[in-house]
Amino acid sequence: MTEIILSSEPRLLGKSGMLVSPLAWGMWRFSGDDVAAARVRVEAAFEAGITLFDTADIYGPDNAERFGAAEDLLGRVFTEAPALRDKMVLASKGGIRLGVPYDSSPAYIIEAVDASLKRLRTERIDLWQIHRPDLLAHPAETAATLEELVLQGKIVSVGVSNHTPSQTAVLKSYLNIPLASTQDEFSPLSLAPLFDGRIDRAMEYGMAVLAWSPLGKGRLASNDAADDRVTATRAALDTHADKYNVSRAAVAYAWIMAHPAKPIPIVGSQKPARIVEAADAYKVRFERAEWYAILVASLGERLP
Repeated sequence: MTEIILSSEPRLLGKSGMLVSPLAWGMWRFSGDDVAAARVRVEAAFEAGITLFDTADIYGPDNAERFGAAEDLLGRVFTEAPALRDKMVLASKGGIRLGVPYDSSPAYIIEAVDASLKRLRTERIDLWQIHRPDLLAHPAETAATLEELVLQGKIVSVGVSNHTPSQTAVLKSYLNIPLASTQDEFSPLSLAPLFDGRIDRAMEYGMAVLAWSPLGKGRLASNDAADDRVTATRAALDTHADKYNVSRAAVAYAWIMAHPAKPIPIVGSQKPARIVEAADAYKVRFERAEWYAILVASLGERLP
C-alpha cells in the first residue's frame, strides 16, 4: 500500500513566489521583556528548519500585555540580531481592534500595517493577513488598499484568516494580485475546514493553508482529564507515535501535513525543546487507513 511520505523541503507560499518551510512557528504566546530568552525561541524554530514565522498585532492582551506586544518583542530581537530577519518569511495579521472588534476599512488597514512595521523594526511584512472578516468593509475597498500597500513595498503578499469560503472568494474577485494564503483553526480536533469548503477553496485558488492551534488548543499534547472524543483522538495519535518513536504532537502535525493541500501547522509552543521537537513530524508516514483511523477517532463515528 502506498504510504504518505512527508518532506521537509521548502514549498511555495501559494502564488506569492516565496518559499517557506512545511512547518511554521506562531507567536500568540510570545511574551515577556527578556530579549535574550525570546531570541532563544526564535533560534529554536530555525533549528527545527522553520522559516515561516507568524505573529499578529493583537498578540499581547491575552498575555496581560499591551496591544502589539508580541510584534514589539520580535522587533527587539531583530534589533539585537538583525541577520535573523532576512532568514525568515515574516507573517503578521491585523484588522482586530479592541472594543470594536473588527475593522478592515482602508484607513485602519493602512494604520495597522504602519504600526506593525514600526513595532517589528522592519521595512516590510512578507505576508499580511486580514485576521478576521469585517462585515462592514466592502471587499472592493479592502482589495484596493491591500494592492496599494503591496505597490508601496510595505507588504509583499496578502492572505486571509478565519474567513469563510465565500468571504475568501469575494475578496479574491476584487484583487488583481494573488491571495497567498488562508489561516484557520485546523487539527485532529478541529475538522471543520475539511468539510465546510475552506480547504477545497484554497486548493482551487492555489492558496497555502496555514493551520492555527494544530494541537487543539493544547488538548492533544496534554494528558489531563478530557472527554471521550479527546481521549479517543489522543489514543489514536499515541498508537501512531509509538510506531515512529515520536511525540503525540509530532503525529498531530504530520496528520495535518499529510492532506493533499499540504497545510502548514503553526507550532505554538514557547518552549525551545518542544519547538525543535516539532521537526520529528517529518519522520512520520501514513497509510490511508492509519490517517483515516485518527479522523474516525475524532469524529466518534464511522465514515459512511
